[in-house]
Amino acid sequence: MSFDTRHLNQQRMPLDDEATVWLFGYGSLIWKAGFPYHERKPATISGWARRFWQGSHDHRGTPDAPGRVVTLIGAPEALCHGMAYHIDAKTLGPLDHREKNGYVRETVTLYFHDGSHAEGLVYIATEDNAAFLGDAPIETMAEQIHQAHGPSGPNRDYLLNLASALEALGAEDAHVFALADQVRQR
Repeated sequence: MSFDTRHLNQQRMPLDDEATVWLFGYGSLIWKAGFPYHERKPATISGWARRFWQGSHDHRGTPDAPGRVVTLIGAPEALCHGMAYHIDAKTLGPLDHREKNGYVRETVTLYFHDGSHAEGLVYIATEDNAAFLGDAPIETMAEQIHQAHGPSGPNRDYLLNLASALEALGAEDAHVFALADQVRQR
């Protein structure tokens, strides 16, 4: 149930390895970068909402029991808070591998807390990829997250670390916080 997007991302957005780009992280990239960067700072993008609608068969679940991880869905009035990283373009190779299960690179405007902005990249898993799970009742998603475990660890750790990182940023995210509350109750 995976959809390897590495080649697609490199074809759609070829970049000179000597270039630098901004990358917006809204999931595990907030709290677990795992790559070199020149600068890291909180940022927001508009028109997108974070949702646990993407299946994880390769990190937080297995093909037989996928976990749930975040993607972005279009939401005109929404603000999505996260972390921006100024990186060398060659860093995208390892990131393409990390985000290979259905995520494609898109261009977005990042708004920084000092009032400045910049164009950057974000990885989004759309509903047309094979790993997309979509919406479900909050209790169903929480149970799936609570039970799933993959090579990168328990799915619940991903959710709870994300909730903690968002709280540390002072960001509100009703979807993430409701899921975290449900998982903590289990």
